[in-house]
Amino acid sequence: MKVGIIQRSCTASIEENRKKHASSIAELAQQGAQLVVLQELHDSPYFCQTEETDNFRYALPIPGEATEFYSKVARDNQVVLVTSLFERRAAGLYHNTAVVFDIDGSIAGMHRKMHIPDDPAYYEKFYFTPGDLGFHPIKTSVGRLGVQVCWDQWYPEGARLMAMQGADLLIYPTAIGFESTDTPAEQQRQREAWITIQRGHAIANGIPVVVVNRVGHEPDPSGTTGGIQFWGSSFVAGQQGELLYQASDTKEETAVVDVDLQRTETVRQWWPFLRDRRIDAYDDLTCRFIDTIS
Repeated sequence: MKVGIIQRSCTASIEENRKKHASSIAELAQQGAQLVVLQELHDSPYFCQTEETDNFRYALPIPGEATEFYSKVARDNQVVLVTSLFERRAAGLYHNTAVVFDIDGSIAGMHRKMHIPDDPAYYEKFYFTPGDLGFHPIKTSVGRLGVQVCWDQWYPEGARLMAMQGADLLIYPTAIGFESTDTPAEQQRQREAWITIQRGHAIANGIPVVVVNRVGHEPDPSGTTGGIQFWGSSFVAGQQGELLYQASDTKEETAVVDVDLQRTETVRQWWPFLRDRRIDAYDDLTCRFIDTIS
């Protein structure tokens, strides 16, 4: 499969961001991309740096204006397209939602972000209700896509559940970066941890991983922090965690990456992690924590 990734910075103009994405999608399709993945909340600035009710203006219904736009882009370019939108489900009920379009422009499926962070500069719990669609691959004309969103990428449970249901690859639209007061050494530890955990998902499940992050600096509108320097570094890893492609940590990039889905069965024969799982001994994984002090 030829996978197209688009690592971009975002402006305050939704129209400008969409035009930029549409142009890049068309270019990648001309280069042979069959699947194109966009970053998290790609239509707007990352508004979660502050808690402001005015930011709910970015939320749109699904289906609606945003899905109509990206449906046409997918159809016109004959690509499967993974988008990331701020969903207005009802008055006062909003989700961080990945919407996948098939080559005919139809909505193949959605994933509502399951894990919602609440950290300095990432005040997502103010905006997003945790997802209620679970972890289920989305069936498309190019395969079964295990789509999750950003903070979901740190949790092995979601990756495993996707793999157990036949996902051909894992996909993570992302918006993550450096906090301005962290030391350079700490910043690099965080970025490397982020890469390592997701390469681990590829290895543990024997399937490729596609991660697309935004890039560039976005100021904190409140002035409380120095804003976020999104670290880019979008990457594609193969079934053994090998890096097939990695983008710059400072620049916008697009790329088409060849991913060999046929290697999955061979790798799983070498490393039969699914065969050797002790499913009789994992009941406690549904606990929040296991207290061992009597």
